Amino acid sequence: MAEQTTANDLPWTVARLLQWTRQYLTQRGVDEARLATEVLLAHALGCKRIELYTRFDSVPEPEKRAAFRELVKAAADHTPVAYLVGGKEFFSLDFEVTPAVLIPRPETEALVARALELCKERRLEGPQLLDVGTGSGCLAVTILKHLPSARAVATDISAEALQVARRNAEMHKVADRVRFAEVDRLELPADLIPCGGFDLLVSNPPYVTADEMATLPPNVRDHEPAVALAEGGDGLSFYRTFAETGPAILRVGGSILVEIGYGKGDRVLEIFDRSGRFEHVGTWRDPGDPHDRVMEFHLAIGDYRGVLRD
Repeated sequence: MAEQTTANDLPWTVARLLQWTRQYLTQRGVDEARLATEVLLAHALGCKRIELYTRFDSVPEPEKRAAFRELVKAAADHTPVAYLVGGKEFFSLDFEVTPAVLIPRPETEALVARALELCKERRLEGPQLLDVGTGSGCLAVTILKHLPSARAVATDISAEALQVARRNAEMHKVADRVRFAEVDRLELPADLIPCGGFDLLVSNPPYVTADEMATLPPNVRDHEPAVALAEGGDGLSFYRTFAETGPAILRVGGSILVEIGYGKGDRVLEIFDRSGRFEHVGTWRDPGDPHDRVMEFHLAIGDYRGVLRD
């Protein structure tokens, strides 16, 4: 008689680890459980995700299974996978992320795409960029990576975030074209403002209200830096700062590209309209995103009242 085996007797192959973990994380309410499972297992095994599919029948060493088990426990408690593996892809580039920075989102790629289009449309030679609230540096670094003649200033109020952004700039070999500054919003020292002003200001500012924070999923609400998500008020104060102070640091005809929260477009537009300084050019989104994400404003030609104007 053949010897009977049970599920517990079966070896923990890569295929079995993937199947069991995907089901477990799904039951624990983890978003994109299959992707999370593959990313965590690839990280534990020290291989690429695609390589998992060629290793279905292999049995990882006990120490690697133990490392994977600890990662899965943390993910089941809603620790973001990007923090567990220390990185996240953005605009087809790899970025280091830590709990000191917001995890780059796919929808934010629409801001980068529009920034690159804008620089091309306006035929900007050596554009000067300001990235406010840079976090991981994903906006400034990605734009510089695609525009070899561009230069940037990237600011954040978090010294820890700036350290992460610096490492990402070094990793992508653009560190010689970006200057980092620990400042709040647009409180830039004069030596960081280019002669004539910036061509472009980009920002994914904190726009979540206190009430909205309570409704965020636990992996965001309980783990990502609150200072990068919410500004403690109505979620609009950064836009007010940009509309009021932006003309002082922008070149005549310069542009502002900002990410907006769901349903906030009309209020952001009202803020910039009320300033009387900006023209609303358009609103943008990623092709796969059902919501508008990025608003574009140009400093009105003929308004030379900023402090940099002669």
